Amino acid sequence: MTAMTLAAALLGSSALQADEAEISAVKAVLAAYKASVERLDASSSVTLFTEDSAVFENGASEGTFRHYLGHHLGPELKEVRSFRYSDYAVTVKVDGPYALAAETYRFRIEPTRGGVIERQAVATSVLRKQGNDWKIVQSHNSSRRP
Repeated sequence: MTAMTLAAALLGSSALQADEAEISAVKAVLAAYKASVERLDASSSVTLFTEDSAVFENGASEGTFRHYLGHHLGPELKEVRSFRYSDYAVTVKVDGPYALAAETYRFRIEPTRGGVIERQAVATSVLRKQGNDWKIVQSHNSSRRP
């Protein structure tokens, strides 16, 4: 008996379908954020984060997402011609109203001035369900040269 079959037997197939639906919903939030960065306009992502969110990047606390967007990410994206993710993989675990996500990926940035930047990166996120929506409570990412 596979783990999935055993889980279905123990939890019932409707519980597994609910878990899969929640995992898909969390993945959709992460994908929407990624897509906004690739569009070079992350302003629409404010709704993906809680008001009291915390963003950590490469060893620094960036404050809430609104602060990070206004003082770091937003100004950076204005200096970029292209931002592309590749080799993306994500795992999500849902535990009640919380979800834990781990992402691995590469990114390529073509700035308006200077040379191309290529990195391999990881990100971890904690999301909380608010009503029917998943919101990012905490995000931590880091990158290095491949």
